[in-house]
Amino acid sequence: MAKKKPRVISLFAGCGGLDLGFIRSGYKVVWANDNMADAVETYRKNIGNHIELGDIKETDLESLPECDIVIGGPPCQSFSLVGKRDRKDPRGNLVWDFYETVKEKKPKMFLMENVTGLAAAKDKKGVPVLDYLKEQFGKLGYTVNHFILNSADYGVPQRRRRIFIVGHKNGKTVTAPKPTHMPEEKQRTLFDTMPKWVSTYEALDDLTLPKDDDDEGAYTKKPECEYQKMMREANGKKFKNHQMPYMSETDLKIIKAVPIGGNYMDVPDEIATKRIMNFKKTGGRTTTYGRMRPEDPAYTLNTHFSRPNVGCNIHYGQDRLITIREGLRLQSFPDDFIILHNSKRSAYTQVGNAVPPLLAEALAKHIKKYF
Repeated sequence: MAKKKPRVISLFAGCGGLDLGFIRSGYKVVWANDNMADAVETYRKNIGNHIELGDIKETDLESLPECDIVIGGPPCQSFSLVGKRDRKDPRGNLVWDFYETVKEKKPKMFLMENVTGLAAAKDKKGVPVLDYLKEQFGKLGYTVNHFILNSADYGVPQRRRRIFIVGHKNGKTVTAPKPTHMPEEKQRTLFDTMPKWVSTYEALDDLTLPKDDDDEGAYTKKPECEYQKMMREANGKKFKNHQMPYMSETDLKIIKAVPIGGNYMDVPDEIATKRIMNFKKTGGRTTTYGRMRPEDPAYTLNTHFSRPNVGCNIHYGQDRLITIREGLRLQSFPDDFIILHNSKRSAYTQVGNAVPPLLAEALAKHIKKYF
C-alpha cells in the first residue's frame, strides 16, 4: 500500500519555486498563498489551483486544511521582530504570520527560508533575531535547527546562499542535506567523483539569441550536458520568456566595455556614469556591472537582473543582459515553466524572489525521512 504524501501548506509561495521542489519529491501542497497577482497566476498555470491570492493577515488560519509541514519564505520588512506579534498590526513583521500559522496548524515540521542576513541581524535592543525566532518556535514544542545552503552545491548554476530554519515536533534535529555538487577545484583536490558545479555555459548555451519583438525562443543544438537535458525534458522545441531585454545606448556602451569576469572597474572613465565613478572611488561591489564567467555558476540572481548596475547580469558571450528565460534557467526552473506578467518588472521580481526548484527538491527529499 502506497504511503500517503506529506501534506504541505505554503506561505508567501510566489511563483512556486519552493513548492515545485516539494511536489517533485512526493509531497502534496494542499493550500498556498501569495499577495502578488501575477505570481499567483503563474503558479496556477504551472503548478495548480490550490493557491489563493490575498493578504495572509486577512486569512482565517483556523479554516486552513490540516497539514504535515508549513513551508515558506516570509519577507523581512525589518529585522526588528521583538514585541511585534500582532498579526493584524500592519507594522508587524510577516515572519509572525508564518509563526502563527505553525502555532495554529501544529504541523509535524516547518521550513522557513530567508536571506543570510538574518543570521547576523540583531533587534534594536541588541537581541539576535535568529536566536529569538528559534526560542519562540521552541516554546511551541519544536526542536529547531538552521543552516545556510549554497544553491550551487545542489546542481543549480548559481551561487545563491540562503538560510533555512527547520523545526521538528517530535524532538528530532533536522540536519542540512548533503551537497550533490562541488567546485571543480575542490573536486580535483579531493579526487572526488561528485559532479562539479553547473556552469553558466552549461545552463544557457543551447538557447537561441533573443529577439526584440518576440518572447519565443528555440534550441540551437541537441543537449550537451545533463543540466540541459533536465531543463528540456518536458518541453517541446520552443520556449517562452526569451525576449531581448531593453538596454539604453549608455548601457550598451558600458556592457561592451566589460570583459568576461569583469565589472564596473573595467569601464573606461570616458564612458562611465557618475554612479560608476563613485563605485570606483568607494569600491567593494564585485558583481556590479558584472559579466558572467562561462565556466562558473552565476552570482546571486536578484529581482533587478533587467539592469546592469545591480548584480552580475551581463551574458558571458554576447553584449547584452540575460533574458527572463535565462534567469529561469539559472534558477533551475524547467523550460516548460512560463512566467505570466502584466509588466516586465513583475516578471523579474517573480524569478528573482524564487527559491531554486532543484535546491528545494534536495531539501524536500532530505527532510522527508524525518516524517
